[in-house]
Amino acid sequence: MRFYPRRAALVAAALAGILAACAQLPRVEAPSAPPAEFPEAYYLQALKQGKPVFRVDSRESLVVIEVRRSGSLARLGHDHVVASREVVGYVAPDEGRADLYVALARMQVDEPALRAEAGFDTQPSESDIEGTRANMLEKVLEADKFPFALIGVSGANARRGDVALSVTITLHGSTRTLQVPAKIEADADGMSVAGRFSFEQTDFGITPYSLLGGAIAVRNAVELRFRVRAPRLPGAG
Repeated sequence: MRFYPRRAALVAAALAGILAACAQLPRVEAPSAPPAEFPEAYYLQALKQGKPVFRVDSRESLVVIEVRRSGSLARLGHDHVVASREVVGYVAPDEGRADLYVALARMQVDEPALRAEAGFDTQPSESDIEGTRANMLEKVLEADKFPFALIGVSGANARRGDVALSVTITLHGSTRTLQVPAKIEADADGMSVAGRFSFEQTDFGITPYSLLGGAIAVRNAVELRFRVRAPRLPGAG
């Protein structure tokens, strides 16, 4: 059996890089106040005017991002699932408008049930998960400088059924507008919106993790799926 010193050295360097990437970094604290630019006053005023307004129920809402590995040494890494169960926001259906935000420091990484739903066949250790989360917030998302992801929806004129939403996302200091297919369901108590789409990290000025010239890397394209539940607020006409 031949021994390839150069290959062994590369693998050793790759492992060292993974360990360094997963090392504990200073914990990014979630902000206690909402983003200054979040237009809550708009929705409260609409409610006073008797218009229907819905508020997102974080307990029944979920945003999941699937981040997949790539590169010739991808087997040394893991795919990841990043999730938020603390979506905050409002919907004004008469205006075809919604505004939401997520505090990045409250996102969770690699919940086993969500990994299974994504079809991932590995499970990182707890220390790997904590290291990945810290690395994501500190180095990739720079959540200390950009603590929120803000989402604005316009043109949602339909109250139910399959729709195409114009979704404006502000993340990492960059803003992009995407057309997102979604399904709206409504009942006597409120409404739910669900959908799935992909985007590229570099569109938001985010540099995907890469080591050894891309031998170990994270794909630029990520998949995002969501389900948001918003009960109707009392007081509307």
